[in-house]
Parts: sequence; C-alpha cells; structure tokens
Amino acid sequence: MPTITTNDLRNGMTLDLDGNLFSVVEFQHVKPGKGHAFVRTTLKNSRTGAVLDRTFRAGEKVERATIDKREMQLLYREGANLVFMDNESYEQMTVPPEVLGTAAQFLVEGSVAVMLMHGSEIIGVDLPAAVELAIAETEPGVQGDRVSGATKPATLETGLVVQVPLFVSPQERVKVDTRSGAYIGRA
Repeated sequence: MPTITTNDLRNGMTLDLDGNLFSVVEFQHVKPGKGHAFVRTTLKNSRTGAVLDRTFRAGEKVERATIDKREMQLLYREGANLVFMDNESYEQMTVPPEVLGTAAQFLVEGSVAVMLMHGSEIIGVDLPAAVELAIAETEPGVQGDRVSGATKPATLETGLVVQVPLFVSPQERVKVDTRSGAYIGRA
C-alpha cells in the first residue's frame, strides 16, 4: 500500500489505519502559536459507518488504502442478500445489504452500480445522484389535485417509501434523490 503523509490528506481519501479502512470526511491543518503543527481529522469507518475524530502530527506517515471501482449489475435478490455480477469478469458475488447501507433501497434487478472494492471485499457503492423507480403502491392520483405542497406516501418497487405529490398515480415512474431519498419528479 502506498504511504502518504498527513499533509497530503484530501476529503474522500481512504486510509488503512490499524487494519481498518477509514475515509476522510474532513481534515484541518492546525498551526498553533506554540508547539508543533498537527492535522485534525474526522474519519468514517468504511465497514461499520462509525465516525471518529483523530489528530495526527503534521507530516506523520499513514497508509493509503487502494480502492478499485468496478461496474456490477444487480442480478437478483436472494433472501435479504443481493447477487451482483461483475460486468468485466462475469463473476457473481453475493452481498449482504448491510454492506451497501441505504444504497440497497435504490437498486432494482438489472440496474448497474459502481462498487468500491478493497481487494475482493466490497466496502461501498457509488450511486448516481438520482434513480428512476416505479411506484408499487399509492392512493390513486386525482386530476386537479394540484394543491401546493400536499403529499401522500408512495411505496416504490424496492420497498422504499417516499412522499409524492397528490397527482402521482400507481405504476408511474418517478425520480428519487439517492442522497436524501426524496421525490424529485416524474420520470
């Protein structure tokens, strides 16, 4: 693994500290009037999602983790697990939903996602900013229901429940923001 100094830290960078993978959420170089400079960081454990604050000496060496990005297609769901196929090697991989976190709510069979891999282990997923999903269940839309800001719950094909405007009908396709899980508009 490549070794870098704390002066080279950037947001989003993944570090290997004590056998755990941490992504840099935030960092700040601090140069006090007295004493040595240091780097204050906020790190997120890539496996558990736990966030911790850690301080390093300026110029201290840390291990940078090598993260590969691979395009994989969701083939099907097997119980709670998701089965993906690597688009290059056609190798299949079963992934528990805990690894993907909230991203599992935005994936439908046949959709392609970019997996973040450390060796052969999936540590995360890069989703597009918005996805199109079909509404599985909601109250029927009524023409003329254009009341400003009025919403109703809608269950999407993945099981995710979002608030949609009153005029949206069952079986319609809608765009959903993958960062907030909010309705954006009709597809």
